Amino acid sequence: MGAGYTGLWSAYYLKRADPTLRIAVVEAEVAGFGASGRNGGWCSALYPVSLPRLAREHGRDAAVRQYRALQATVAEVGRVIAAEGLAADWAAGGTVTLARSQPQLRRAAEEVEEARAFGFGPSDVELLDVEQATRRLAASSVLGGVYTPHCAALHPAKLVRSLAGRVAGLGVPIYERTAALGLEPGRLRTEHGDLRAELILRATEGFTARLPGHRRRVAPVYSLMIATEPLPQHSWERIGLAARETFADFRHLIIYGQRSADDRLLFGGRGAPYHFGSRISPGYDRVPAVFAALRSALAELLPAAADAPVSHTWGGPLGISRDWHPSVGLDRSTGLGWAGGYVGDGVAASNLAGRTLADLALGRDTDLTGLPWVGHRSPAWEVEPLRWLGANAGLQAMRWADRAEARHGRPSRLAGVVNRALGR
Repeated sequence: MGAGYTGLWSAYYLKRADPTLRIAVVEAEVAGFGASGRNGGWCSALYPVSLPRLAREHGRDAAVRQYRALQATVAEVGRVIAAEGLAADWAAGGTVTLARSQPQLRRAAEEVEEARAFGFGPSDVELLDVEQATRRLAASSVLGGVYTPHCAALHPAKLVRSLAGRVAGLGVPIYERTAALGLEPGRLRTEHGDLRAELILRATEGFTARLPGHRRRVAPVYSLMIATEPLPQHSWERIGLAARETFADFRHLIIYGQRSADDRLLFGGRGAPYHFGSRISPGYDRVPAVFAALRSALAELLPAAADAPVSHTWGGPLGISRDWHPSVGLDRSTGLGWAGGYVGDGVAASNLAGRTLADLALGRDTDLTGLPWVGHRSPAWEVEPLRWLGANAGLQAMRWADRAEARHGRPSRLAGVVNRALGR
């Protein structure tokens, strides 16, 4: 249920494992219509739950296994792209996250220290000095940063459409323009009729809130992006990103970017409001004030691109669970499975989820089915208007926290309060 990365990877690995299986994918729009086709193109090992928190909940070894599984997944996505000849504009250049203030520099050092405490070495994450960070990305006000090789830049829409074609080529019908109206054990109801199956896997991510009985399961939060016209080579010689590293910095209101295969700067971030009642609408994909803020932030971050014309703007909803935990699972008593809640880091995580769902569906006991996110049940989001008030207050608080840190050069206590309240 859902022809994004999660649904398509699940179908792909199931069909590869057992070609005799009868599988169908149902999609309300077209394959890749949601976050799978509109994301920032980071195939990363990022996980929204910290190592210390995951260790408190499941033990140190389980926390490390979850993180290592995601690192291996980045390589697995690259392997399948190469083996299947999928279009993706893949470039395994890693991620550079810049520190551009003293509080950000402190967070960079803490991130590396935390990784070291769990056994992750310099080949996993490395603290950069000013020169090293600037060599990768010559942004303004750089004080240092962090680099990890566990990320690749890609073209998300090319990958999801190419993957859909490969899944269909394996004999899996994809019913596009077929909205699901509800699901129950053994039956998926759609606007064109019912499908019956032993197992039904829900892979609807940010659109989960549209399903009856699921409105409070995942909050759809919007992330928006801009793309410049292709930049000339002399601009890239000033900017960097020679290996097409993905990039961000340590501010609280998240930004992210990459250099595309055709030499555009793709730049996105949070900042769009959460909409009352978890509403989703095409009109929310485009917020001129957010696009203007992204344009301003990009010009401030990379002065060499300050005058680059913006050629494309877009956005869409991603899924966030109440405790920030992604999860994957299958209830054998009902035959209903699920995966999602990736908090915007789903390109690699959806592949791991798809492989895990395949193992669960086939009744396999594997390393993947023993990961701590398997079977996790997040609490429901608060009822309205508390959900709307809390989500948008948190968004505004992160803006204030970034401004306060820029003015005073001290870490924001407000950001810590918000993170704890949100369960991060």
